[in-house]
Amino acid sequence: MSELKRLPVASLQAAVAKAAHYRDLNQPEEAESICYDVLAVDPGHQEALQILGLAVTDRFATGRVGLLEAAVEVFERLTDGYQRTYHVGVAWERAAKAHLERGEIHSAAAAFEHALNCFEEAEALRPDLADPLLRWNRCVRLLSTNAALRDAMGAPRKADVPFGD
Repeated sequence: MSELKRLPVASLQAAVAKAAHYRDLNQPEEAESICYDVLAVDPGHQEALQILGLAVTDRFATGRVGLLEAAVEVFERLTDGYQRTYHVGVAWERAAKAHLERGEIHSAAAAFEHALNCFEEAEALRPDLADPLLRWNRCVRLLSTNAALRDAMGAPRKADVPFGD
């Protein structure tokens, strides 16, 4: 069996740009592979971690178990508190939308709650940035325009909802 080859340090930024390009082309697995190559050389490469986490969230619609946890684990490695909190919120928001697409209303509601908490915390960390506020507003619009979500948000539930309705 062949072995993986190590990227030269000088090519890390070009590789990260290529990973971002593959995400733009809706090829998250290609982007993930490149990010793993970059992280093998520089385990703390912040841009590679962001792209890797986002590429994982791009696959949420597949319904594969463990993707949310994988994305959050990657984002937790971000060193900047704002970036970490904001991107964890993005993961929860994307998970909520994937649950909503599958008709898993209670899981979607719980995930939206997590996302909103993260966006509120991110906004407090960097009130000068609009991104958490824009994400917050999108989540609130989805919650307010979907009757099933409104009902689920108002319903009593356990503190830890198992995802998958």
